[in-house]
Amino acid sequence: MARLWLGLGALGGLLSVALGAFGAHALRGRVAEDLIATWGTATTYLGMHAIALLVCGLLVLQRPGLRLVTAAAWAFLIGTLLFSGSLVILVLTGTRAWGALTPFGGLALILAWGLLAAGAWRELR
Repeated sequence: MARLWLGLGALGGLLSVALGAFGAHALRGRVAEDLIATWGTATTYLGMHAIALLVCGLLVLQRPGLRLVTAAAWAFLIGTLLFSGSLVILVLTGTRAWGALTPFGGLALILAWGLLAAGAWRELR
């Protein structure tokens, strides 16, 4: 399981940098400025939560069987896909309805941080 979180965390970091550069160079002048800001939010959250997945992976690597930390990693993954993914699709398609998924991603990310805190408190004694 640790390999999954470490690999996905690294992939998330890669995508965060690549998509950030794409937004800074390829999207300027092609989409509205408010959508450039939305793109920036998507890539920032992607990068931040890629690091969170790496932390979960390192914890699970050291102590396999950390149920709350593993649950946090799943919630980080789902939250990032919904939050950042919906914003990226919104910007690329111009279909604002994709923004309806974003709050669900945000809730999953809040849950993930809570699970990680609970895991640190209860499982890492």
